[in-house]
Amino acid sequence: MGAGGHTRVLIDCLQSSADVNIEGILDPNPALTGTNIYGILVLGNDEILSEMRAKGVDYFVVGVGGISNNNPRKKLFELALKHGLRPLNVQHPTAIISARVVIGEGCQLLPGCIINAGAQLGMNTIVNSGAIVEHDCKIGDHVHIATGAKLTSTIQVGNGAHIGAGATIRQCIKIGENAIIGAGAVVIKNVPPNVTVIGIPARVLEKVSS
Repeated sequence: MGAGGHTRVLIDCLQSSADVNIEGILDPNPALTGTNIYGILVLGNDEILSEMRAKGVDYFVVGVGGISNNNPRKKLFELALKHGLRPLNVQHPTAIISARVVIGEGCQLLPGCIINAGAQLGMNTIVNSGAIVEHDCKIGDHVHIATGAKLTSTIQVGNGAHIGAGATIRQCIKIGENAIIGAGAVVIKNVPPNVTVIGIPARVLEKVSS
């Protein structure tokens, strides 16, 4: 679901698995219908989700990434569930994932990421390329941990939060729901819900819509 750059990475991950056959791509932009990404055809928009299920397609993948607001990912996830499709987990072969990690449905574990023992990931969460989620972190639903971010141990991240590229979160910190951690920020204090924080050390820049 989605025909942008994030989908290109996901297709690359999925095509490394012999167990997955990609039926097609859906995107709301009519100009993209009939085009393809790495040989996978853009079939139409989200209105044909019901047709996909009728054709025997079992699973979906949300191909929208995002740099702050994760609500579009959440809406697509819920829409596909409503049409009877099941969320597929995507894991690149180079991702290092402990066998003692709990992973929710529809998670995307991208190239070179590391998730250590005791961590928990909620549904529809991205751990992007090179990101690190250390032991005993608890990550909510619809979270994006962007490229190269580092979550040290025992961190709690609320639903819908975005951890920016290269950000570092100190041990035992709590990140509130829908909070945005700016790229490169160093977080040493708890972050309340619905705010953007930036800088070293991180400080509140503004409130964001929930």
